[in-house]
Amino acid sequence: MISIGILTSNLHNQKNFKNHYTTVIPIVEPDSLYPISFKIREALKPNKYYQKYVVDLLELKGQPVSGKLLLHIKIDSLKPLLQVDDILFSKTPIKPIQTPLNPNQFDYKSYLKKRYIYHQLILERKELYKIEHSSSSILGFANSIRNHISSKLSKQNFSNDELGVIKALFLGERTDISESLYENYKNAGAIHILAVSGLHVGIILIILNFILQPIERFKYGRQLKTILLIITLWLFAIVAGLSASVTRAVTMFSIVTIALNLKRPTNIYNTLAISIFVILLFKPMFLFDVGFQLSYAAVYAIVAIDPHLNKIWSPKHLITKKLWHTLTVTMSAQLGILPLSLYYFHQFPSLFFISNLIIIPLLGIILGFGILVILLTILNLLPPFIGETYSFVINRMNLFITWVAEHEHFIFKHISFNIYYLIMSYYLIIASFRLITKYNNSRLKTFLISIIVCQITILYTQAIKPKHQLVIFHSNKHSLIGNTNNNLTAISSEMDCITNTMTQTVKNYQVGNYINNTIKNSLKDFYLLNNKKLLVIDSLGAYNIKSFKPDYILLRQSPKINLKRLIDSIQPKYIIADGSNYKSYVEQWKIVCKNKKLPFHSTYEKGAFIINY
Repeated sequence: MISIGILTSNLHNQKNFKNHYTTVIPIVEPDSLYPISFKIREALKPNKYYQKYVVDLLELKGQPVSGKLLLHIKIDSLKPLLQVDDILFSKTPIKPIQTPLNPNQFDYKSYLKKRYIYHQLILERKELYKIEHSSSSILGFANSIRNHISSKLSKQNFSNDELGVIKALFLGERTDISESLYENYKNAGAIHILAVSGLHVGIILIILNFILQPIERFKYGRQLKTILLIITLWLFAIVAGLSASVTRAVTMFSIVTIALNLKRPTNIYNTLAISIFVILLFKPMFLFDVGFQLSYAAVYAIVAIDPHLNKIWSPKHLITKKLWHTLTVTMSAQLGILPLSLYYFHQFPSLFFISNLIIIPLLGIILGFGILVILLTILNLLPPFIGETYSFVINRMNLFITWVAEHEHFIFKHISFNIYYLIMSYYLIIASFRLITKYNNSRLKTFLISIIVCQITILYTQAIKPKHQLVIFHSNKHSLIGNTNNNLTAISSEMDCITNTMTQTVKNYQVGNYINNTIKNSLKDFYLLNNKKLLVIDSLGAYNIKSFKPDYILLRQSPKINLKRLIDSIQPKYIIADGSNYKSYVEQWKIVCKNKKLPFHSTYEKGAFIINY
């Protein structure tokens, strides 16, 4: 199995391909212009300034190549959006993807690397030349279907938020959902509803299984039904854009469908294991995908824990029974994904059971009703009252989610949780569950060992967190310094009110280093850090060197100084320039330090500068 894993990951690693673009240009020069042609593969969620796409390379410097790049196109409202399968040509620099500039920030470069994307293009529409062609791929075909359905839906009387949720539920497109509504779903613990994943595919499978049930009466009807179910599920996956989540879910349920219709004894754990094996054979890097991990953690937890929770109480009334089962399934799934959620997102919405208890039982009706609405819309046969009814349903779901999310005191955010806590938590959950379900001495020993492991993990984490540390963060146009002493960080900035971006930067640092308390402080001209000294020179360019010799010099707010003379007179060990300086000044200082053979750190390039003392 280990050998298969190594072989599969190497076969799929595009850098091992002979015609990969990194073999044509072993070292990409970010300032050099390269003639390049590429095909649009996937449209990503845009930000305020750029439309974003994943592209497949076709030619580089006149040579056929392979590989993927991230494409940024400056938003131009007068130009139409690029479509999947469009082939374009440009002469442009190939730029590296920037590493995180501040501690514990989301590592987008590492995330893209797992998708075999190593560089990016940043262009304007006028720099692109479209090449006419007639070929089309499955992704392009799926995109055409989605665009057709979207154009039909946009003609109905749905509001922007309603239309965005409908497209997310059925087409796998979340680009039209407003940031506020998306945040509400996340805070309410219902974000999985907006991702076409196992929940949606499972409900659709139940609906299809019910519709196709009469086929079993015919000869070979069971086999025919299985084939029709799998074909329909994969057609849905194509329409939904073959995203990672929907591909994963459809693969899993295709194998489950085959297993259930074989008329042989099946083991659900083995069935799930087979689906994992098949998916990783074709997409080995899915193993590190957050959605993949959450999906299977939730499914395994439901299979293992839900039957035991469901036995705690046996309601007699059908409605009560359904609600109780929904609650036990939700609790099981949340218990399965809780450590992963804390590790990746550092928050826990404690009202998840309310949102899921109300929406999950109705989601089957919402999806079934939605499929009918989409079919009637495509055929131009949608009666106004049906469209208005569905609009009302989606609107009420959004309002309910917003109401749940407004109870912010039930949302626990900024929870420190590292990889050691993740492993320890799953060990504790498994040991506890095994002991509760069946008591014996062996399981009791395992549980007690898990308690000891928890204690060791907590003590180790407390031991490795920084006790005395000064961090010069990277912040565009501003200076931001954090000085940590034990469990307290003093945050200094020249601004009276720290911006949201700066606040998030500090929060990331706190969460990653298990620091609970912060205070605001004013920027100082001089920091004494035990036996280390830091001199801060601001835009005034004034400094006093009579009484001390600093080890570090921080240049901020673009001081107009003669750096060469300053280095000769003070002879510091390090020069630091933060994000408040003009980039032209930083480049000049970098050259001076290089000539003086003095270490120079620009937060624009190298990120935050950390001094442990």
